[in-house]
Amino acid sequence: MWNQTSVTEFFLLGVTDIQEPQPLLFAVFITIYLVSITGNGAILMIVISDPRLHSPMYFFLGNLACLDICYSTVTVPKMLENFLSTSNAISFLGCITQLHFFHFLGTTESLLLAVMAFDRFVAICKPLHYSVIMNPQVCILMAVTIWTIAFFHALLHSVMTSHLNFCGPSYVHHFFCDVKPLLELACGNTELNLWLLNTVTGTIASVPFFLTFLSYFYIITYLFLKTRSCSMLHKALSTCASHFMVVILFYAPVLFTYIRPTSGSSLNQDRIITIMYSAVTPALNPLIYTLRNKDVRGALSRKVRRL
Repeated sequence: MWNQTSVTEFFLLGVTDIQEPQPLLFAVFITIYLVSITGNGAILMIVISDPRLHSPMYFFLGNLACLDICYSTVTVPKMLENFLSTSNAISFLGCITQLHFFHFLGTTESLLLAVMAFDRFVAICKPLHYSVIMNPQVCILMAVTIWTIAFFHALLHSVMTSHLNFCGPSYVHHFFCDVKPLLELACGNTELNLWLLNTVTGTIASVPFFLTFLSYFYIITYLFLKTRSCSMLHKALSTCASHFMVVILFYAPVLFTYIRPTSGSSLNQDRIITIMYSAVTPALNPLIYTLRNKDVRGALSRKVRRL
């Protein structure tokens, strides 16, 4: 049951504080959104349909593509609507729902990137045991676990935020409903909410980040100590390069946003930074994997030739 407050809707101030319709920004972001949906949809389609891509690496890549479609859909369509509108209103329930799914999908992606790094570690450092360690049952269990952990983490934030008292003004300094800008509007005690945001969310963001880099540290150490062939070294490193680029694009703005203390000035910076990992990164991910991965390029070209 949601807490009763004097605020029944919020008004999103958007990417900028200019309230007039902004057709140019609409054109830019609808292009980014369409690239994201098309690119990730293509990867998801070929991973499912091409038997040659039915391996743990591409199973997790399919999960990432599905995530990126949903992740950008949580925020971008509402942002596009607000570019052409002057009201920018969102209901209280709609705001909490958007907050929940944003953190649900964002947390899932954070954990998924760590699992993908572990998959590369096993493939390169334990090749003889790869099929045993990363068997289909384990991969499915990993996927279900990270989606479940992320759901309950997001539920924690959405329930805690929904029980705050919001007395107005109800102008959210963001282009979507997130915890930080909503806490700025609460007229009650928000210390527990801030602690959860800084400690729990900070931990969920930083631990997978650390484990990802630990996996790559072991991979690079193993390759330089065990691999004598430059061609084998280059091949192994290029296999990891796409995933490593995605990790940097996702984690850099996330860590910058959620580990810093909340302040009025940081909210303005957060709006710009959040665009990177909520809209731009999901559009870049399929381009990175398609351009750098010959298996994905090959599967995509075979699919196109059949059409």
